[in-house]
Amino acid sequence: MNDTVLLFHGIARTKKSMEKLASFLSGHGYRVVNVGYPSTRFSISDLVDIIRPEIDDAVKKAGDGRVHFVGYSMGGLVIRAFLKSYRPAKLGRVVMVGTPNNGSQIADFLKSWPLYRKVYGPAGQQLITDQTAMTELFGTVDYELGIIAGNRTIDPVSSLIIGLRVPNDGKVSVESTRLDGAAAHIVIPANHTFLPVNRTMWSQALSFLKDGRFTS
Repeated sequence: MNDTVLLFHGIARTKKSMEKLASFLSGHGYRVVNVGYPSTRFSISDLVDIIRPEIDDAVKKAGDGRVHFVGYSMGGLVIRAFLKSYRPAKLGRVVMVGTPNNGSQIADFLKSWPLYRKVYGPAGQQLITDQTAMTELFGTVDYELGIIAGNRTIDPVSSLIIGLRVPNDGKVSVESTRLDGAAAHIVIPANHTFLPVNRTMWSQALSFLKDGRFTS
């Protein structure tokens, strides 16, 4: 196989959080580039500019092979913003994992808290459910997209904020992960924090990268 997969971690994480997934995909024949970026210090549009040289380099090294994208949590939003402006000619498939495509009620609740603002920075302010200001940044989905959502929570406070009867992963509601234009959407029994190391997520992501569909 000559395909490359680019991985993007979530906010306040590092690429170390995606290393096990990187090893899994490498073991299945993909060339993997695990992209790190200062997620809490810049806005999403600024982050796109920061990571662009590494992505351009990966695309160049991919040659005739396709380039796939996998993003966890805010990493999926970074992918959306990147593809709107800098879509590779050999774009393959895109997988988003626990991505708050319609924002997070948790961000709504915490956005004005000084500690939240300090820890999560400019991008943290862009995770709110009012996404009207983000429309131009993200554009529309015109690529093959698969979305994986979790529905297990271990945080009763967060779940109370989201809504006790609203399926969620402790940070993001299942409904918020949905996005018009997606080819497939699946919900797995997983918690947001541990989605990057969830083996069910790994196998479903692999299935979509290979075949453009999830396994039921």
